[in-house]
Amino acid sequence: MADSEPRGTGVTQSPAPSAVADGEQSVLSRSYRGLSIGIVSVVLLIAFEAMAVGTAMPVAARELDGISAYGFAFSAYFTTSLFGMVLAGQWADRRGPLGALTAGIGGFAAGLVLSGTAGTMWLFVLGRAVQGLGGGLVIVALYVVVGRAYPERLRPSIMAAFAASWVIPSVVGPLASGAVTEQLGWRWVFVGIPVLVVLPLGLALPQIRRKASGPVEGAGAEGAVAPGGSSFDRRRIRLAFGISLGAGLLQYAAQDLRWGSLVPAVVGVGLLVPAVLGLLPRGTYRAVRGLPSVVLLRGVAAGSFVAAESFVPLMLVTQRGLSPTLAGFSLAAGGGTWALGSWVQARARVEPYRERLMTVGMVLVAAAITTLPGALIDSVPVWTVAVAWAFGCFGMGLVISSTSVLLLQLSAPEQAGTNSAALQMSDGLSNALLLAAGGAAFAALGGGAVAHTTTTTASGAGSHPAAFVAVFLPMAGVALVGAWVTTRLRAATP
Repeated sequence: MADSEPRGTGVTQSPAPSAVADGEQSVLSRSYRGLSIGIVSVVLLIAFEAMAVGTAMPVAARELDGISAYGFAFSAYFTTSLFGMVLAGQWADRRGPLGALTAGIGGFAAGLVLSGTAGTMWLFVLGRAVQGLGGGLVIVALYVVVGRAYPERLRPSIMAAFAASWVIPSVVGPLASGAVTEQLGWRWVFVGIPVLVVLPLGLALPQIRRKASGPVEGAGAEGAVAPGGSSFDRRRIRLAFGISLGAGLLQYAAQDLRWGSLVPAVVGVGLLVPAVLGLLPRGTYRAVRGLPSVVLLRGVAAGSFVAAESFVPLMLVTQRGLSPTLAGFSLAAGGGTWALGSWVQARARVEPYRERLMTVGMVLVAAAITTLPGALIDSVPVWTVAVAWAFGCFGMGLVISSTSVLLLQLSAPEQAGTNSAALQMSDGLSNALLLAAGGAAFAALGGGAVAHTTTTTASGAGSHPAAFVAVFLPMAGVALVGAWVTTRLRAATP
């Protein structure tokens, strides 16, 4: 993931405090073992919660008489996490990542407890919002920790470990959550996780305090403050609030497609567009070479992949008659191949070919999505979806982990938090916008009828294959755009 020098910025990344002394060590050597196990465990728990909550959510909404507010339980997390990402970038750049990480984990745990003990649906949604704020703080703070605490040579390995942390939760998370929900109740899916955070915090926080605490010495970049300074960029904070509120209004409008919904939709766009332009690197949407293209690629890759993946189980259940469990298992192998792709890009011998690997990765993603409509044909074996998606996940493993470390290469130390927040915002916003676009196309071609179909008939009654094609093929096109963006990751040589 990391070269010996940044690409095209003219800024030399300051070495991590122990980079020289520990240059030949691994992420599990004595100097890094506690930190590595601690932060990877935090990612593991967040991943498990993300995989498990979807299983428990329908039961929670039904018990709290909140089916009508079901979508808000997801969107509340997303909207507040965007604000948390920007706040964490500011906080980490000015005071170091320790405070943002601690507050984020505390907020994440508090949100879980609030949701798990909620007596009404809106209190449950409030808990999800608090959880999202904490999650946004955590993910950006962890990126800054990696940039500060690990030498460049070790960053690919720790990013690969982050990716691998999602493998087990993606396979066992829904099953474990279902068992807990059935045997103990849905509330334990939420209130049980905060207790598990104590151990990884005990391992990681002392190491973060020693290796990555405090502001960057000698920070002189625009928007930074001198060591010991505490002022935040109020303009960016206002924009962060705008992006969260705008995204929330758009999602609210999407919940109720009526003429009256145009008002919150227009207001949401009015808030969202200037906020996005102000918070992402200049030139992001023009694919300017270097950092802007890295941030753009992250959104294009994540958005196209997630938007397509979200409709795969529904297609397999309604068009091919699979049970929900079998439909979910058709995607399970992807967790392992995603981790494999992350491991491949972390090898030192492939470092000179990183951009080419990322191009291959996006082509694999596009090919996998293009293959999906074939499953609508009865004569095509269903297992082809699992095989195609395994290759697509391998491509995502090559791309996503690489964008994370390329971003750290191209960021001055005092701007790592702000740029990491931009990367995560690109990811989250693209997920939401492309999912909304795919959902609109799906509904326009009869997808609403498909969503209420639980079995297929011999005559194909109720089948609307065109609705799925309208989702998959445009997302494959977006992924191909991502393949082109990979050719612009290296800044132009003067």
